[in-house]
Amino acid sequence: MSSFNFLFLGSFFLLVSILSVLNIIYSYYFNLYINVDSYISSLVVSLVLTTILFIVKKNQSKLNIYNKIIVVLSGYLIIPIIIALPYYFSIYNLSLVDSYFEAVSGFTSTGFTIFNNLRQIDESLLIWRSTSQWVGGLYFLFSIIILIDIFDTNLRKSLTNFISFNSSEIFKQASKVFIIYLILTIIIFILLKFIDLRDFDAFNFALSIISSGGFKPTNQINYILDQDYKIIIFSLTLLISFFSIFLIYNLLFLKNRYLNFFTEDLYLLFYLVLIIFIFFIFFSNNNFPELLLSITTSVSNIGIYFDGYNSNLFFFYLILVIIGGSFFSTSSGIRLFKIITLIRFSINELLSHTKPKQVMVNKYFFNESSIDYNIINRYFLTVVIFVFSLIVISSLISISGLEFAVSIKLGILTIMNTVNSSLYGLQNFDFQNINHYTKFILIIFMIIGRVELLTVIILFKKYLFKN
Repeated sequence: MSSFNFLFLGSFFLLVSILSVLNIIYSYYFNLYINVDSYISSLVVSLVLTTILFIVKKNQSKLNIYNKIIVVLSGYLIIPIIIALPYYFSIYNLSLVDSYFEAVSGFTSTGFTIFNNLRQIDESLLIWRSTSQWVGGLYFLFSIIILIDIFDTNLRKSLTNFISFNSSEIFKQASKVFIIYLILTIIIFILLKFIDLRDFDAFNFALSIISSGGFKPTNQINYILDQDYKIIIFSLTLLISFFSIFLIYNLLFLKNRYLNFFTEDLYLLFYLVLIIFIFFIFFSNNNFPELLLSITTSVSNIGIYFDGYNSNLFFFYLILVIIGGSFFSTSSGIRLFKIITLIRFSINELLSHTKPKQVMVNKYFFNESSIDYNIINRYFLTVVIFVFSLIVISSLISISGLEFAVSIKLGILTIMNTVNSSLYGLQNFDFQNINHYTKFILIIFMIIGRVELLTVIILFKKYLFKN
């Protein structure tokens, strides 16, 4: 492995060490001694791994896409092992599999949890769960930068003029992402304090929301969001992980930008307004705040919603989850930009056959650049991969004895890294009592949902189908 790979993984091990120290300080400050030894174990292990990766002799081999994919996948497999230590050594008698499941769920910002009653968990462990999501959201953004070569040129142009990223450019863009990510977290915290959430709840929700995660500091949010203005402001904070992480930065600091620079975010804005309008006209019970929350939590792939909600609209909300948000956000999904591009391209192709004398030009809205056929093929492959992945995970889960309808819902939420809730008809799903086989299936597909199956296929093509 190259020096960059060791530095990348070592940096996140160091970040886990810092969070372990913060949890130890928090535990001692508030006299929460019952789990403090577990954070010491994560601190020691992460520091040892950090030291090894920083001092080990490294080669200076050139980075290629296969090495980048391997290092990103390695992080999703190894870092949760350290995050799992406080769960495993806690007083709650969690098995190794349950601990790793909880850690992967947090690090992939999914939000599935084996804890049925959060009131019985001490506050330091709740913070540990939320910080694992925050680190996972940051890791996801960094992985996009590292794997930028497999994404389209429009995404690259929104970051840099370089055709491909070398180590120094990756470090530059990662530093910018980290600063913006941290500032947005603070902004969310301030907004949540504005609606009178207590410091502990506001802090945990801020870490979850910015990472598009589903962990909550309490079983029910009904008692926290007890007024309409609180629900509306909370819903708006969810959109921060729906739009591009660079949106506010670009609006405030970048000058001489044309409208086409914000193409994807404009798509998202029109899409959001349209969805709210349609739902309010046809599906609303004259309760706009709750409707807004149901839409924003779905499009941002967070999934947090009120308990006890009963509706037959879960199919529509699952569609919103599948579509997802921006390329450069912490939300998951196929991405709206891909779907609109495919639809526009398909319509133009059909029209070109029905009206052969009329020249059809495939271009992006708000953008003068034409749509590359290679990009279209890649977007189409993404949709095919999602359908294939959903069929596989639903079939594998249903083998364990779950109803197929439940397997389909759970499969969608797993691949899209969205927490189960009453909004999708899975509020009372018990992850603690499912068998180990099902937990391992969910773990695998939670990770695949973050790296996209396309990256796995690239590896298979490299090592299993050599020419």
